[in-house]
Amino acid sequence: MTRHKRSEETTRRLLDTALDVHPGDFTLRAVTTLSGVSMGSLYHHFGSLEGLAAALYSRCMGDLLDTLVAAVEDSASARDGVRRAVVAYLGFTADHPDKARFIHAAPYAIDLGPHAERIAADKAPRLNRLIAWIRPHMDAGTVARLPMAQVEMLLIGPVAEVTRRWLAGAPEIDLDESARVLPERIWQALRK
Repeated sequence: MTRHKRSEETTRRLLDTALDVHPGDFTLRAVTTLSGVSMGSLYHHFGSLEGLAAALYSRCMGDLLDTLVAAVEDSASARDGVRRAVVAYLGFTADHPDKARFIHAAPYAIDLGPHAERIAADKAPRLNRLIAWIRPHMDAGTVARLPMAQVEMLLIGPVAEVTRRWLAGAPEIDLDESARVLPERIWQALRK
């Protein structure tokens, strides 16, 4: 195995183990003990526990955004794209609760601030694809012309809140029911 392949394997093992131990014993000792990777190697690849957390956050967020991009890019209309995005986000949560939990908990539990620029750079290509999907619908007058941050809040905000509550074990939250009810409500908020 080449040095590059070993490095990729070590990085993957550390990230997988970090996701496995989160949120319980998310410590350097737990990650290195369970992964079989030395503390020195963890520092070499990530610099710190926060660096590892930032890389894991980027990986999990990348998986979620890839799911959303795939859902909307072949949609038949803006309304269909909104429906697909909502259903895809909730489906991602149901299928990958460990990743969804890390996305929603890590920024509050771990100081990712020093890694904010790298995280933003990792997200940018996927966010640009989402923008490229919705902008023609704005230009055509089917979606309200709003700043992208407000579009994101209207499209993702309600679904993220459902996800947070579901992950916290709120008994009144049902992902299937949310996938049935939310798309049309969110579409009404975004349509022109």
